[in-house]
Amino acid sequence: MASPDSFLEIEQRNRLPTLFEVLSRRTLAPVDLFSFYIYMRDQHRSVDYLDFWLDVSQHMSLCRHYVRELRRSVLVATPDMERIDSRGSAMLENLENLGDIPLVEAGPSRMHQNEKDRDADHRLSAFLRSEGHTSHSPQNSVGSQQSALDHRPSSGNGNGIDSNSPGHTVGRHDIRASAEKILYTYLLPGAEREIVLPETMVSTCINLIEDDGRDDPQVFDAAKDYVFQAMERDAFPGFLQAKALGNLVPLSIVARLAFALICFGGGFWGAFYVVLRNKPRHIRCWVILPFAVAAYFIVSYQYRIDPIMAFLGYSEYTFMSWGVIREPYVRKLLNKRALVTALMSFLTAAALSILFIFVPGTML
Repeated sequence: MASPDSFLEIEQRNRLPTLFEVLSRRTLAPVDLFSFYIYMRDQHRSVDYLDFWLDVSQHMSLCRHYVRELRRSVLVATPDMERIDSRGSAMLENLENLGDIPLVEAGPSRMHQNEKDRDADHRLSAFLRSEGHTSHSPQNSVGSQQSALDHRPSSGNGNGIDSNSPGHTVGRHDIRASAEKILYTYLLPGAEREIVLPETMVSTCINLIEDDGRDDPQVFDAAKDYVFQAMERDAFPGFLQAKALGNLVPLSIVARLAFALICFGGGFWGAFYVVLRNKPRHIRCWVILPFAVAAYFIVSYQYRIDPIMAFLGYSEYTFMSWGVIREPYVRKLLNKRALVTALMSFLTAAALSILFIFVPGTML
């Protein structure tokens, strides 16, 4: 769902959205992230790539939340700078340099970020790396959940700052667990939902997490950008064609073809019957009904759009499950296509009906 601040941008966008905008949740149905997920799951059959992308984005958000909470708690709990040791002073300085981390949706790709956002992400990852090195030794196993917060600078009253305390919603062990989950689920050979990536890229990620003990977002940057480009090249064009130029799913399209052929069969049988039996024209006019239905469904099959549902503002998510079209440009585009397809079906039905209504009859 798009955020309230992006509705003006959506209204002014007189074009189809980009993958960056879909993954950033800046679009509305039927070209929103939910629709893209269903498309990747049911039609493109590569939802693991999108799940990997979403998990990495969630990992970035988790890191931002953690550092944001840490910065606020440290600044509040250490008002007396003279009582902080050199290591705590350096950490506090690093936190101040980070600034106030906004809790916003993680950007889809560093290729689409501006210089300010890229710099902020680099500083965030650098801080997590420097903090992690204070508690992770080379001998630490991947499954270790030892918190890197045991060396927090303490306040003058001796109270330590621990992000695992009840006042904190995200701890360092949560970030570590998130990085390990991504590694075990998508990257390790033979993983449950292993995705196909270049071997060197996978090896780098494994070494950074297992050997170097890293869990900062930059560990997944190369894999994230590779997956983004793969989805943009292989899946996204088909998604736009299915959802922005049509409003039917494949099973519904095939069902319409079958129904259209049945109606055509019935229409031609009735048409030849009334002609060969030399029925009057007012009886022959009834052949327009099967021809109209057949023409409607055959055009729907050909162009993958149901004109009536498009005029009503609905798009099919799954078979016989419809949702409201909320993206303004997509609705306008579908209305134009629906008008053309409805006209084509009308002309086809009219041509066939006139042919059999006015053709000379004969009595067999």
